[in-house]
Amino acid sequence: MKITDKNLCDIWYQALLERASEYTGVFFVGVKTTGVFCISVCRARKPKRENVEFYKDAKSALAAGFRPCKVCRPAENAHSAPLFVEQALALVRHDIKSRVADAELRQHGISPERVRRWFLQHHGITFQAFQRMQRVNVALQELKSGRTATDVALDNGYESLSGFGYTYKRLTGAAPTQTTQVIVIHRFTTTLGPMFVCATERGVCLLEFTDRRMLETEFRDIQRLFNARIVTGENSHTRQTVKEISEYFAGARRQFDLSVDAPGSDFQQSVWHELRAVPYGHTSHYQAISLRLNKPNAVRAVAAANGANRIAIVIPCHRIIGKDGAMTGYGGGISRKEWLIEHERNNVL
Repeated sequence: MKITDKNLCDIWYQALLERASEYTGVFFVGVKTTGVFCISVCRARKPKRENVEFYKDAKSALAAGFRPCKVCRPAENAHSAPLFVEQALALVRHDIKSRVADAELRQHGISPERVRRWFLQHHGITFQAFQRMQRVNVALQELKSGRTATDVALDNGYESLSGFGYTYKRLTGAAPTQTTQVIVIHRFTTTLGPMFVCATERGVCLLEFTDRRMLETEFRDIQRLFNARIVTGENSHTRQTVKEISEYFAGARRQFDLSVDAPGSDFQQSVWHELRAVPYGHTSHYQAISLRLNKPNAVRAVAAANGANRIAIVIPCHRIIGKDGAMTGYGGGISRKEWLIEHERNNVL
């Protein structure tokens, strides 16, 4: 659908100029002088305001005659990682215990340099460091199943127990012979841009858009609260999260069956429980939550607990708006909040 609201288009144009990542997937901009359409983070030279049109989805931009930009590749990057990254990850998943070297990437027509840059930009680590974390996560699960450290080290491609022990301790903070817990983190893509999901063995402890404000603080907090280190990897909870969140964005899921492991005070837990009770497609406000908790004077405390929520969408803090109907703050960005509310309302019908 083409958007004709001038004020909204002006906001989106400014987001395009600033390459604002929180608008990824929120709008698609067609450039009349070049005939291409882009997403907000495009690095190409910016068009003049009078030369652009805005659309809600890529399908509408294509129907209007625009073709995907070769710089930002909106059909790919609005919702998923670039193809070369997916190909590299497929090699890792094929044999997670083996190291995918640069030479092997080149054999498959994949540029190691491009993969390295992408992982540094989106994960803060190199592709090789990402693989080491994946192997350590596998090793951790095998150690917990009762296998010896020596067997696990040799089976995971380490030439010596000492080398395995050094890497394991550097990443987890404990020796292979010690009982330890880690928090696995997995990056995946959604209609509104990439998200991080973190999970313990008990459930999901963080789900946020990767450009969320204060995300590094949240990472530090969960490591402190669980006395555990964050290691790149997957478990049953992260995989279920990807499945259910994908269904949510497709309009096929209204409630979540995920196990949640969210530490917080008794009051915070009570607020988060009430947030999950706000029906899909509806909104509420801080005062209504405080009244349901029989704490009418705790509006500010409710707002603070709402802001402390680390599990976006599943604990739906986006459904909380101002009592007057105004959009209140949202860690993932107001534009995403508006999109999520509209998405749910449209799928209730």
